[in-house]
Amino acid sequence: MDNSVSQTNPNSTWVNLRGSWLTNLLVMVVIRLGMAIVPGISTEASWTLTNLTYNASTFIMFHWVTGIPFDLNQNEYEGLTLWEQIDNGEQFTPTKKYFTALPIGLFLISTHYTHYDVPTFIVNLTSLLVVLVAKLPAMHKVRIFGINKSYAD
Repeated sequence: MDNSVSQTNPNSTWVNLRGSWLTNLLVMVVIRLGMAIVPGISTEASWTLTNLTYNASTFIMFHWVTGIPFDLNQNEYEGLTLWEQIDNGEQFTPTKKYFTALPIGLFLISTHYTHYDVPTFIVNLTSLLVVLVAKLPAMHKVRIFGINKSYAD
C-alpha cells in the first residue's frame, strides 16, 4: 500500500480547510490596513506594497521552503515545497485554484487603485508572474538554475 495516499500530511492538509482560506483573505486585509496607516504612503503605493508583500510571503511559504517539520513518512516529502505537497501533488484542485486566484484578484485590485500607472503596473505584473509561474503544473518539482534543490534530488 502506498504510504503517501494512506497517511495524511499534516504539513499540507491545513490548506484545504475553509478556515485557512478565510485566514488568508484576512491576512491580505491586515497587510493592506497596515500599509494604509503608515504616514506618508499614498493609496497607490500602499496597494502596490500590499501586493508585493503578499506575493513575496506566499512565494516563500508555498514555493521556497521545502520538506516538513515533522518526522513522518520516512522523509517522503523531503525536498518538496508546500505547493507540491498540497493534495499529494494533484493539479487543479479547488485549494490550488483558490490560492492561484488570490494573487490574480489582488493584482487586479492593485492595478485599479494605482490608476493603471505604467511603472506600478509593471512592478505588480512582475510580482504576479513570479508567483503564477511557480504554480504552473509544468513547474512541479522543477528547480530553476538548481536554486532550492535538495541534495536528495
